[in-house]
Amino acid sequence: MDDALKPEAGSNNPFTQVPIEITISVGKARPLVRDLLRLKRDAILPLDRRVDDPVELYVGDKLIARGELTELEGDQAGQLGVRLTEVADLQNGL
Repeated sequence: MDDALKPEAGSNNPFTQVPIEITISVGKARPLVRDLLRLKRDAILPLDRRVDDPVELYVGDKLIARGELTELEGDQAGQLGVRLTEVADLQNGL
């Protein structure tokens, strides 16, 4: 079998090797349309969350986890990451 097609050790499902996109939600804004049309560069759009509030991780519209934003260090300094604090049971699929 081609190495690219071999499943990970302990996995019988080839789909475990398929990448997925996770969306991180840091908050929502509900401006009036007139206020949205007035936005200019450097404007600040207030969100419904605080900086220290948990963020939510979604695959499609399914909530899969919650976590805290963190700044990475080392070679990835300045890049954002998420430290998971809660994870949904995904054994039965998304």
